[in-house]
Amino acid sequence: MKFSVFTASTPDWTPAEAARTIAAQGWDGIEWRVVDQQPAAEPGFWAGNRATWPLTGLEESLPEIARLTREAGLEFSGIGGYAGCGDHANVDRMLAATAELGARQVRVTMPRSDLGDYRELFAGARADMERAAAVAASLGVKALVELHHETITPSASAALRLLDGLDPEAVGVIHDLGNLLIEGQERTLSALQLLGPYLAHVHVKNVAWLPGEPEADGTVRWRHDWAPLRSGAGDVDAYFRALHEFGYDGWVTCEDFSTAVPLEQRTRENLAYLREVEARTRAAVPA
Repeated sequence: MKFSVFTASTPDWTPAEAARTIAAQGWDGIEWRVVDQQPAAEPGFWAGNRATWPLTGLEESLPEIARLTREAGLEFSGIGGYAGCGDHANVDRMLAATAELGARQVRVTMPRSDLGDYRELFAGARADMERAAAVAASLGVKALVELHHETITPSASAALRLLDGLDPEAVGVIHDLGNLLIEGQERTLSALQLLGPYLAHVHVKNVAWLPGEPEADGTVRWRHDWAPLRSGAGDVDAYFRALHEFGYDGWVTCEDFSTAVPLEQRTRENLAYLREVEARTRAAVPA
């Protein structure tokens, strides 16, 4: 396996700082966040993220993205795009940028499930992905669907239904440990087997479920929050064992949105932990 960092999780660093630090820590690659974001007084994961490339003017930024990545000695694990599948013009731009960079694969986002009748949203997204698959195939890249809570594809089953019959060389799925703890969780090995050739990429983060204060009648409502890899509800060892059992040996991208420790320490310790878990679980799975 190869390990990379998604720069959504490195908001304090400029692109140059992100590439330099990630490379110095020994990561294999980087997954650049590309989106037009809101400004913020302080850097944050979703607004004011300094390690994000704007979608506006992206084409002019491609030489600098390529230079920073290349000079740091990093590979592209993919591109973290936010273009919605129905935004055809920007999907095409992201696919073309991915091809120009040699980044191989890019995320295309799915509609939120609360935007209308699920059946209509799903049918529209299927048509959009059929179109995206054709464009991706013409460029030699892959459009990725992430398993993400509160969208029409929170689970492997839903993603397979969306993509089934399309060329797995042109479309694929990002399996995500953390997102699935919020919505869409299925037995990991079963989900990987279900996806089969559509499993293209893996994201790793972790989540904690926390109880709220009891209400007057004693009802307790739970909420989720991002957690460090070691202490969240997700069993990282079990996750890697399933990946090894399935035979996955591709990219694993870390996107740790917890803030218990400073960013540079967090990324450094996460790489050490992931490599330790990967080696331990690989040895535990019969060849």
